[in-house]
Amino acid sequence: MAANQPARRRRDPQRRITEIVEATERVIAARGIEGLTHRAVAEEAGVPLGATTYHFATKDDLIEAALRRAHERYAAALEEWAAQRPTLTTNQLSVLLTDALMGCFGPNRDYEVVELELYVAAVRRPALRAIADRYTETTTGLLLRYVDPATARAATAAMNGLTLRGLASSQHPGRDEVEAVLTRVLTPNPALPATLPTGAENQATARHGQ
Repeated sequence: MAANQPARRRRDPQRRITEIVEATERVIAARGIEGLTHRAVAEEAGVPLGATTYHFATKDDLIEAALRRAHERYAAALEEWAAQRPTLTTNQLSVLLTDALMGCFGPNRDYEVVELELYVAAVRRPALRAIADRYTETTTGLLLRYVDPATARAATAAMNGLTLRGLASSQHPGRDEVEAVLTRVLTPNPALPATLPTGAENQATARHGQ
């Protein structure tokens, strides 16, 4: 090789994949999943169209990769959050979770909308459901550090509902309402069992499916 000839840039496939997945999230943020195309992602990532189709053959492959990345980021954030708070009272947990939810409706709204769109995509894409399940498992796993299993599952469902309502409605719920709901759900009720028997869980699932 001549001394004055520039060295050829070594290709880094993993970096290229990361760039494409990051661009996919930005496209979804700007256009929604309906506006997601390989061409739009390629333009956003600044790569040839063939690069996106080489690594991700279909639109669903792009969505799956973005959902996996979003979950990894979510799980890491929850782990860091819990590591800084090894013990919490019910009131402290209610206040801190309210802080997190209110952030979803404020400065973190755009990010949360993308994450929710990816999550809801699993409704019509069965291949995504295992990843979507991990969101529920991750949230419940965090709460199990502070409350019993039944309360953790109830709080996970309440938080999902509040987030969906807050992002999809014309006006998100106020802080007082969110904190009141979470406090009610997180406060242990000694009259109720901490876990449901297997039979009761199956019956509840059957009723839900009817």
